[in-house]
Amino acid sequence: MEDAHTVLLSVPEDPDAAFFGVFDGHGGASIAEYASKHLSRHIFMQEHYSKGDIIEAIRRGYLELDATMRENELLRAELAGSTAVTVLLKDNKVYCGNAGDSRAIAMVGGHVRALSQDHKPTNKIEHDRIKEAGGFVDMNRVNGNLALSRALGDYNFKTSVRKSAENQIVTANPDVTVFETSSEWQFIVLACDGIWDVLTNEEVGSFVAERLANNIEPHLICEQLMDRCLAPDGLMGGLGLDNMTIKLISIKGIHSHPIKQDFANLQLETVGMKELSLCK
Repeated sequence: MEDAHTVLLSVPEDPDAAFFGVFDGHGGASIAEYASKHLSRHIFMQEHYSKGDIIEAIRRGYLELDATMRENELLRAELAGSTAVTVLLKDNKVYCGNAGDSRAIAMVGGHVRALSQDHKPTNKIEHDRIKEAGGFVDMNRVNGNLALSRALGDYNFKTSVRKSAENQIVTANPDVTVFETSSEWQFIVLACDGIWDVLTNEEVGSFVAERLANNIEPHLICEQLMDRCLAPDGLMGGLGLDNMTIKLISIKGIHSHPIKQDFANLQLETVGMKELSLCK
């Protein structure tokens, strides 16, 4: 299993904040596992965070973690990488950081809102950035190899000594978005591409909303959503055969203090074996 996750309902460095993350590893699990344990600290210990510039704290936290892991000989040698999509809840705001093709959505007033955008080499902005950094896109992959254009790790794509971390062929520099919450915010879903390759944002949002309305427990909704995305026959190949991680944050009374949340996380490894980790 190369996926990992973070759940901090109350952050040690800031008890008034909550932090969630999904990390979809490739080439090995080491980067995803390390990031899931340490990214939050790199964000919350930033001087920018203490000064209230949370957007810049998230951005620098991603890059600082990536630089720290690069100094670790074992992590650097594995040539592994990982996506990182995170959600930070604080002061009636949702901050979403993203590097890669894991994704976060929210249901707001009955409508699905994308909190992040995938970083794919076929995206024009990413395609142009890759070329400017000295790389190329072939077969919809970075240098004909990597299917995403931003990631933690993947240091074999970050070799230019003349370019900054933000301007490497593959960069850990995240997009950071911020949203004001209201009583209309119902839930947030974070998931790796094993879900989004099968279902659209709207399909996932509708699936979750219908079941929450019927008082189904969040962890059961995650399980049902994974079952919905599974390929019917693991021997046939195609969609529904990737590792899957889903994080469902059902928001209740987000404008009261403290924030009350129901959390469910489930992990599944295909083909033929389920690994379930339920947290609430």
